[in-house]
Amino acid sequence: MSRVECLVIGGGLAGAMAAMRLAQAGREVLLIEKEHATQHKVCGEFLSPEAVVYLREAGVEPLKLGAERLLRVRLGAGEKIVETALPFTALSLSRKALDEALLRKTAAAGCVVRRGAAVERLAQDGDGWRVELADGASVRAAKVFLATGKHDLRGWNRRPERGAAQSDFVGFKMHWKLSSAAAEKLRDTMEMFLFRGGYGGISLIEDGAANLCLVVRRAILHAAGGWTGLMAGICAGNSLLRERLDGSEPRWERPLAVGWIPYGYLAHEPDGVWRLGDQAAVIPSFTGDGMAIALHSGVLAAEMYLTGASEAEYQCKLAGQLRQGMRLATAVSRVMVNPVAQGMAPGLLPVLPYAMSWIAAVTRIPRRALVTQPAFSVSSAQRA
Repeated sequence: MSRVECLVIGGGLAGAMAAMRLAQAGREVLLIEKEHATQHKVCGEFLSPEAVVYLREAGVEPLKLGAERLLRVRLGAGEKIVETALPFTALSLSRKALDEALLRKTAAAGCVVRRGAAVERLAQDGDGWRVELADGASVRAAKVFLATGKHDLRGWNRRPERGAAQSDFVGFKMHWKLSSAAAEKLRDTMEMFLFRGGYGGISLIEDGAANLCLVVRRAILHAAGGWTGLMAGICAGNSLLRERLDGSEPRWERPLAVGWIPYGYLAHEPDGVWRLGDQAAVIPSFTGDGMAIALHSGVLAAEMYLTGASEAEYQCKLAGQLRQGMRLATAVSRVMVNPVAQGMAPGLLPVLPYAMSWIAAVTRIPRRALVTQPAFSVSSAQRA
């Protein structure tokens, strides 16, 4: 049985960032990632200024990886379309490219990265932890950082606060090859669209691709008969998406999908492990703050661990930083999929982009909460 001080389960943004910070501080760190190679994930692939700050501090430059700049948001409901400027400059980059770049930086920092290793069991073992892998190997660790994203580790399911989570959503993601005319209209812009029982967004990413990501209530998906029927219905009822996908082709045979997304979830019952990313907090997708929260949680957890804080103290601090924005975002998400509110949306469309721009600003991680070096700031990321 191998032994290690810090074991990180999950090689996404949160896990890689925590592992990197711990390794840079000279701690013995093992990161276990179940996939042999980085994969595409259901994600809006929107990098807020806060996310960019953390990535650049880690030595990852999104623009060198092909990230696209986002300056505006365009919103479509039915046949009506409006747009406004974002309150900041954002970037858009695929998770596959981003995760790979960050994992390589993590390994270069001195962390042992073990890919293709699936965790079968996690259990307390005396004053530490024992992890059993699918290949029969086992690891004993003093501390465990759980960063498995939207997928719970068996026996370690998230426990949303009663009434706090909006968990009847299914998420889909598909990369598209747009026509040249459609790509030009989408340049520098995040386009969002409302449809019965859900909402989504599309933006350009690296290599000339466009990322389309949406969430839909499970009952609406079932009524549509699945992905094909759902997309046909959305395009028939939404001129913005219909125009954007006209003459375009999907890059994959089928979309990526994930169920039971507990929007509004904040870890609130300490269970001994350091929960990172979506294991700690799940904010509604339309805010574009998910990747920033993942990176922030990884940095905050590492820094608090290094100063001797407990996982309960970390969890309390993170929840305090995010709770206000999370509550607002979840309330707005509920309104966005409410049938009555959606019926009113076309008439309110002229003011919706400004409202969403305001929401995008107030649901950010508080600037004072960012754990960064003096050379980095949110304003410098906005000028990128």
